[in-house]
Amino acid sequence: MDSALLIHRLQFAFTVTYHYLFPQLTMGLAPLIVILKTLAIRTNDETYDKAARFWAKIFGINFAIGVVTGIPMEFQFGTNWSHFSRFAGGVIGQTLAMEGLFAFFLESTFLGLFLYGEKRLSKTMHWFAAFMVFVGSWASGFFIVATDAWMQNPVGYEKAADGSLQLASFWALVLNPWAWLQYAHTMSGAVITGAFVMAAVGAFYLLSNQHVEQARVFLRLGVIVGLIFTVLQLFPTGDWAGKMVAQKQPVTLAAMEALFDTQNGAPLVIIGQPDMAARKIDNPILVPKMLSFLTYRRWNAQVKGLNEVPETDWPQNIPLLYFAYHIMVGLGTMFIVVMGLSALLLWRKRLYQSRWMLWLLMLMFPLPYLANTAGWVTAEMGRQPWLVYGLMRTEEGFSKLVSAGNGWFTFLGFAGMYSLLSVLFLFLVRREIEHGPEPISVPGQPKSGRLNPVGVR
Repeated sequence: MDSALLIHRLQFAFTVTYHYLFPQLTMGLAPLIVILKTLAIRTNDETYDKAARFWAKIFGINFAIGVVTGIPMEFQFGTNWSHFSRFAGGVIGQTLAMEGLFAFFLESTFLGLFLYGEKRLSKTMHWFAAFMVFVGSWASGFFIVATDAWMQNPVGYEKAADGSLQLASFWALVLNPWAWLQYAHTMSGAVITGAFVMAAVGAFYLLSNQHVEQARVFLRLGVIVGLIFTVLQLFPTGDWAGKMVAQKQPVTLAAMEALFDTQNGAPLVIIGQPDMAARKIDNPILVPKMLSFLTYRRWNAQVKGLNEVPETDWPQNIPLLYFAYHIMVGLGTMFIVVMGLSALLLWRKRLYQSRWMLWLLMLMFPLPYLANTAGWVTAEMGRQPWLVYGLMRTEEGFSKLVSAGNGWFTFLGFAGMYSLLSVLFLFLVRREIEHGPEPISVPGQPKSGRLNPVGVR
């Protein structure tokens, strides 16, 4: 692999992975904030209003860092991937422009109203501002996913005389079946992140005996929503995504399972290590015929192996793809178990006193970030060696005049800047969590810094 190509790939992988840490939480928190505002209006309970106000601040911090880290990625299409931009810009420029001009401005405008206009807006209009922030953040997610989905499953294009691709059908682009299945799976993953983070903060407050009433709201909402979306992540969204990969990219499915030979009744690998030299799985724990059943709903269905295509068309790092996929699935399964147990304890009115589960929920909040990252690694490594599947290889898309030294310079520069941003982000979030939600107004209770028995600061 050309050394400059490797650096360009590493830089984009680093910047996009770091960037996605922030929008996955904003997209995940947006519907939860709407739920809190809805409960505030329906119950006329200020606990929900103040909970929504607290999470809006966390949302705003993530939104700001997400904007700062998102802008450089747009420029990299021109600086590091100019041949790809020239080839595919006539198509993906549509969705990227719509994300910036429509979804981003919609989200940012109403976020300003939600954060700073509460005293000037009626309760209904403030709820509407929260709802439009949700619409804007999820619309933004759709346009980005639609761009990536087109690279996975190119549709609605035509070739121009100069060899570039131009948009032939806007509706084919936005109604790409891959886009909608990937979008459902991506948004479900984002909500899981939001639910785990909300539950973790609630668990932290209960364990430290602070902001008890709001902590119970955070925990209850996080667990209920988390259980729903961890199940949805597995079925139907994960099931749909797997079937789409099997239909459109069978070599990717084979690489995800390190299935080297075509098999009838293919097994599902639970644990094992790919041996690329021997083309087999070492130390495997298998579920017989399960891969065939999950993919085609037939126990003896044929699943194509890597041997069906030339090795030059295999994903370039099968062990990384294999492990990323299995980390994603393993963590997803763990999330269902943890949220299921938490929901059971909540139903039995024992969750708030179960310190072992509170500790588990608090410590697990980084894992959805890891699972979402592993999911994106699976999607992007699985598409290799193609930049646009079946149309342009990755090695053809990078900027040939940008040397490896230039790439290292900007890569290290981004690493340094993002390290500083990380310190700033952690400082701001830690400050908000230490400050906590606004105290609940209870007649006759002092507003001191510590909690009294009813949970008022």
